[in-house]
Amino acid sequence: MCGGRPMLEWSIDALKAVPAIGHVVVALPAGVEAPAGTSGVVGGQERSHSVRAALHHTLAGDPVLVHDAARPLVTPEIIRACLAGLDAGADAAIAAARVTDTIKRGLDADPFTVAQTLDRSKLWAIQTPQVFRREVLERALAQPAHLIAAATDDASLVEGMGGVVRLVEAPRENLKVTTPEDLHLAELLLHSRRPPD
Repeated sequence: MCGGRPMLEWSIDALKAVPAIGHVVVALPAGVEAPAGTSGVVGGQERSHSVRAALHHTLAGDPVLVHDAARPLVTPEIIRACLAGLDAGADAAIAAARVTDTIKRGLDADPFTVAQTLDRSKLWAIQTPQVFRREVLERALAQPAHLIAAATDDASLVEGMGGVVRLVEAPRENLKVTTPEDLHLAELLLHSRRPPD
């Protein structure tokens, strides 16, 4: 639950508010019913396995949008921007926020000893939604199981095949809820969006 309702519902509402989204498929645990107005499939053990299962149940059409339910602060504006970001030369367009912290890389042999300070002007924190040419995503997800299991996002699979991935600047508040602190922040942000009574 987030903001008084299942976290998934926030994302579904944002997707349904974009007329270009014709069909929503949700990867769910076995035995869980899909929310009204969506189709459900049983997800896999790894993230990309769930995406592959959902992709097989989408209606024919291009492009395909992938979104994590753990990002309940997505807005119709972010979704539209990602769809528009898939220009003629791109295989994918992905939401991303500029990195504002200084990022240091640890040594391979001792990750607690600094090896390098990275140039944050070229660094982006990757989010969802991620929009793909259908044929490109199908090829990316048809790769060997160990490759797709290791992927933390589907765009990295496209990158690995030599595909062109465009970044679409998105607000940092499109955060992923992974900790109790993230949940608390998401609830505060969702509450701030509600019109006053």
